[in-house]
Amino acid sequence: MSDFETIINTRRSIRKYKNKEVSDEDILKILKAGMQAPGSRLNSEPWEFVVIKNKDKLSKLAEIKPRVKTSPVAILLVANIERAFYKLHWQQDMAAAAENMLLEAVNLGLGGLWNGVAPTEETMEKVASLFGLDNENQVPFCVITLGYPADGWENRFMDKFDESRIHYEEY
Repeated sequence: MSDFETIINTRRSIRKYKNKEVSDEDILKILKAGMQAPGSRLNSEPWEFVVIKNKDKLSKLAEIKPRVKTSPVAILLVANIERAFYKLHWQQDMAAAAENMLLEAVNLGLGGLWNGVAPTEETMEKVASLFGLDNENQVPFCVITLGYPADGWENRFMDKFDESRIHYEEY
């Protein structure tokens, strides 16, 4: 199995983390991975990121997204709608960036969790307010928590292949 297959096949949603800081260097690598994602038409790449390490800010965010509570760092993915070519399809670009970031986290020996924000309007409004977004042109998409997995929460292979979900030529 190649390194990439190992990364893809061992990535899991990590919900508990060790009390260990994630280096700024690793956070930057994860952000760069997000920015390597394919963007829709004309590489509009609507993503922007808010890195959250401050414990008070993480606690306030945990009131909205409780899984943030045990994370040493979180990254809020924000869609800059003014930069999106397709104003109604920005979610696809944001999802590609989020998945790249989660895969890079595994590559670095970290765990991550995708915490959905969009499309739930109430959650989007609360997160936008907490981070000073205008929520019209700066739309919160998701929060990725990152950290070193707590014991029992390691990234590991789980066979999810289900041949019954594959169809050829028609459903």
